Amino acid sequence: MNFRLLFLAALLPATAHAGPRTSAAYSILTDTADAGGKRATSASYTNDGSLGGVAGLSTVAAPAETAKHGYIGQLYDVTGLVLNSTPTTVNEGGTLPLSAAQLLDDATTLAVPAASVAWSVAAGPLTGINASGVATAGLVYQNTAATAQGNYSTYTSTLALTVLNVNLDNFGAYAGDTLDDAWQVQYFGQPPNANAGPTVDSDNDGHTNAFEYTAGLIPTDADSVFRLRLEKVPGQPGQKHVIFSPRFPDRTYTVRAKASLLSVGTGTPITGSAPSDAGTERTITDLSATGAAKFYQVEIAKP
Repeated sequence: MNFRLLFLAALLPATAHAGPRTSAAYSILTDTADAGGKRATSASYTNDGSLGGVAGLSTVAAPAETAKHGYIGQLYDVTGLVLNSTPTTVNEGGTLPLSAAQLLDDATTLAVPAASVAWSVAAGPLTGINASGVATAGLVYQNTAATAQGNYSTYTSTLALTVLNVNLDNFGAYAGDTLDDAWQVQYFGQPPNANAGPTVDSDNDGHTNAFEYTAGLIPTDADSVFRLRLEKVPGQPGQKHVIFSPRFPDRTYTVRAKASLLSVGTGTPITGSAPSDAGTERTITDLSATGAAKFYQVEIAKP
């Protein structure tokens, strides 16, 4: 009986529904497909028809959707499993829902309930993925790759994710010490390491780790120090060049001066002279370098 119905549909003349169709709500242009079934288009849709409605494929661009219709359109083979998430990044300590779909042999997909997938962490700083497919990120000291894994039926797939470092000072034993965890790991390795503390002078050069971090120095190299010197200004006996290094564009430098080391306060900022840079060296000219003595210091701030 079903075969006869399909056969009768195939015998319908090609012009049976070839005219335009309109109503108060819509208007569809005249189809250009023949009875054998070819592509028909309008301003709103694209339809790949087939003889007598036996099978077909309909697509919509926005939102993207693909529908297979007819009996043959429901016949397919599963060729794999695809895992997805939007986005593919997750903040450290945060959560991210994952989804899964079966990949079919016609390049379309069939959604799979997340709770039906066996989830696991394949690699990276994910503390776990629950039965509903929600991944939880661990704490990191820098943006770090992670891999989620899913298994459904006989297929296994993976999804590449990135755990974002959104707190610079929360990693392991280095947390809460005012220093960037990535900087500490770079020079002192994974925590814990007693030499990485902010008050420690690990290379015995007279600078603490906190100062070396702020100044952009290498805390494990005794030759990496902050240098400050004074030079005369030719033809200007009442002026002095204040020269210091290294300087970096992501830091703010303020040169201060005072007449005595015993005077209260940090001194008065030198103004009226624009800085002159040469590589990592900066020169500030004190236009009022008068008096029996004057003491200079450089205040460094790192955002």
